[in-house]
Amino acid sequence: MCETDVWVPADCGPSPCTRKKKMKAIVNRAKSFLKSEDGPTATEYAVMLALIIVVCIATVKSIGTKANTAFKAVDDNL
Repeated sequence: MCETDVWVPADCGPSPCTRKKKMKAIVNRAKSFLKSEDGPTATEYAVMLALIIVVCIATVKSIGTKANTAFKAVDDNL
């Protein structure tokens, strides 16, 4: 039994000790994530992916505008 454990009715959720252990586990997991190299690497990949998406959207929009202009010229000539 945890020293901070007190009697809690069954319908009131987990005991304070259980909540404390869960919070400590979450904090430890966050600390290990921040210490590892995976966090910055994932961020770098996310930034690169965002830039690639922006370039693709701009390219497709440009090609679409040029194609629309070409089709309109063909339509006008018909």
